[in-house]
Amino acid sequence: QVQLVESGGGLVQAGGSLRLSCVASGRTRTYDGMGWFRQAPGKEREFVAYITRTGSTTYYSDSVKGRFTISRDYAHYTLYLQMNSLKPEDTAVYYCAMRSDYSGNLASKDQFGYWGQGTQVAVSS
Repeated sequence: QVQLVESGGGLVQAGGSLRLSCVASGRTRTYDGMGWFRQAPGKEREFVAYITRTGSTTYYSDSVKGRFTISRDYAHYTLYLQMNSLKPEDTAVYYCAMRSDYSGNLASKDQFGYWGQGTQVAVSS
């Protein structure tokens, strides 16, 4: 089993920055792809960012491209999401996830078998 624990969420003004962290523990699958998703009230959980097993390639949704950066620290089993130039529409619960299925689209929730409990990000205008 793998456990994922996010932290770093909070309340920030528009234009501000936050850095989310996600620490993996348990039977850590160090070399799996990992991603960030978010879910706003009344909306579906959506893809935000993904980093490959080796960390060599990253992918972003159009809505966050150029503002968010995903990275990982293998030595500390930690995934990060640096969020800059935050907007009110970025308000959501953010989840980290570890990929367990490589048969489909990396932006699809069903490719990820392990999820954290989420951390709330609120951006005020």
